Amino acid sequence: MLNGTPSLANFLSPVANLSMRVLSRFLAAATDAAQFPAPSLPEIAFLGRSNVGKSSVINSLVGDKVARTSSTPGRTRSINFFEIRWPGKPRPELIFADLPGYGYAKISREISQEWPKFIEPYLNDRPTLGLCIVLVDANVPPQQSDRQLLDFLTASDREFLLVATKSDRLSNNQLNTALRTLTQEYPSAHLLPFSAKTGAGREELWKQIRQAAEQITTAEAPTASPLD
Repeated sequence: MLNGTPSLANFLSPVANLSMRVLSRFLAAATDAAQFPAPSLPEIAFLGRSNVGKSSVINSLVGDKVARTSSTPGRTRSINFFEIRWPGKPRPELIFADLPGYGYAKISREISQEWPKFIEPYLNDRPTLGLCIVLVDANVPPQQSDRQLLDFLTASDREFLLVATKSDRLSNNQLNTALRTLTQEYPSAHLLPFSAKTGAGREELWKQIRQAAEQITTAEAPTASPLD
């Protein structure tokens, strides 16, 4: 997925420097489709099982603690929206959407019951959603709940990227084995290993985000009239 090579001469260029922090601002928390912010900027959704390290990935990308990390799985119960702006730019250019985790006992059953209320409408109908980043733990065997999510996204015709988190906890041989297993389980997915601790995979993940955002921006740009 996202195999194109768009021109990105001036688009989101500051993140090429991994020490650069982007500017982020909490925008809204939604537990109902009526609470979603009005569609405007390209949106990137982050999804994954509880305790997969979703908040750590978001915080690593922006260089700040905007998403709350917790030792208690299932803490996020709403879709949390964050505006992303680059230093020196007057307006935000992206929105990150942090979706509730799944796969953790009672909390996930409660969240699953809420999917038709606000998560399904977001994933199915959000016109500005450019990419779904699905996080899986590189240290854990493939899970049925992750397969169900990828099947759902495929049926919804959504672009998605599979990110294997906590890759720093494995040796090179262990990580290669884990990645082969994930590739065999999810052969249609573009797979990227990532470590919020070391920053491994951060630049490549930003590259995929930039490509997806540009595709949304290009698709929304008005088409010139033949008479112009």
